[in-house]
Amino acid sequence: MDRLIYTAMTGAKHAFLQQAGVAQNLANASTTGYRAMEHRFRAVPIQGEGAPTRAFVVDASVANAFDQGPMLTTGRPLDVAIQGAGWIAVEALDGREAYTRAGNLQINVNGQLQTAGGLNVLGDGGPLAIPPDNRITIAADGTISAVPLFGTPNNVSVVGRIKLVNPPENELARGDDGLFRARGGEPAALDETVKIASETLEGSNVNPVDAMVSMISLARQFEMQIKMLQTADANASKASQILSMNA
Repeated sequence: MDRLIYTAMTGAKHAFLQQAGVAQNLANASTTGYRAMEHRFRAVPIQGEGAPTRAFVVDASVANAFDQGPMLTTGRPLDVAIQGAGWIAVEALDGREAYTRAGNLQINVNGQLQTAGGLNVLGDGGPLAIPPDNRITIAADGTISAVPLFGTPNNVSVVGRIKLVNPPENELARGDDGLFRARGGEPAALDETVKIASETLEGSNVNPVDAMVSMISLARQFEMQIKMLQTADANASKASQILSMNA
């Protein structure tokens, strides 16, 4: 009986947690550059005297799906998308370097190049500043060029270069803010092989149909675990009645 209760209890708990993860993926199915999360479970026996018959279900790991999302042409000069593997380096709110695939960039009132969430985009020497009254173009290697809107139109000047990195995927950890960071805390090195597509955005790599099917499957698993708990409770009640009759 105890094996049934422990297994069903922890199974229901983690099925519920996995539902929350799938729900988050569904909520971000249209978020630019979002990377889906995958929960992986395993059974772990309890160690200790008198407990080898019990087992817990544990959340072994939360994996990140790094598959590329769909590429959407926007025609907006400040929209960029990473082609293949790679990341855009940004300055997180804590001042540390972090990485994102969301390339819907903007220029704030101070002329700083930022993400849609207001984080500074990093270049070779720190945050990038864009001069006013200029038309901006971003090359495949992240080089930002500015052409004056007034005066000589062919006077092109390079104002900086977006820091593009490509650290190993297993060395990246997702933060609560949705940004990825190096597990060791050290900034990743510039990777010359990372290329971007200008006037393009990368969509979320969440497959809404697969996520909905997974949500339905998890709901059924949760219901099954609850029914197992109810069966264990009913069996325990019947056993108590039999014991009381024999007493």
